[in-house]
Amino acid sequence: MSAPNPPLDALMIAAQAGDEAAYRALLKALAATLRSYFARRLGRDASVEDLVQDTLIAIHERRATYDPQRPFAAWFFAIARYKLIDHLRATHRNASSVVDEIDDIAGADEEAPASARLDLERLLDGLPQRSRDIVRTVKIEGQSVAEVSLRSGLSPTAIRVLLHRAVKTMSAKVGNSRQ
Repeated sequence: MSAPNPPLDALMIAAQAGDEAAYRALLKALAATLRSYFARRLGRDASVEDLVQDTLIAIHERRATYDPQRPFAAWFFAIARYKLIDHLRATHRNASSVVDEIDDIAGADEEAPASARLDLERLLDGLPQRSRDIVRTVKIEGQSVAEVSLRSGLSPTAIRVLLHRAVKTMSAKVGNSRQ
């Protein structure tokens, strides 16, 4: 059984610190992700590999601008999205078709929700188990405080206090990552 692959953000942080093996692993993983990303948007377009290489070069040139306190996926996919938009502008003569395709790309961006889910999971992982469970059941699953109170044996007031503190802790972590 092999060890799991490290997350992309961990590889990027290691690469920024000078770890060449981590950088090679990062570029290899990103290349595969980019091929899939561009192929879903362009089909069998021959320019997919060119876009992959252009994006990897852009990532290499901008790697020092990545802030380890911010989500890597958002930074990475923003670069890929800009490269795709530049490609569409360069290859389409009809400006309205480019605008339509760019709108389609923006509307069909499944990476942002996936990144948000990962970020939410990281924030939840930083909470004590009881607080994590309360946030999940009340804020994510939509159960009422009364339902959670009955199931947990805690008073509704205690549930609200734990929920408030958990959300405040998560908000503080988000605020600190943006500074």
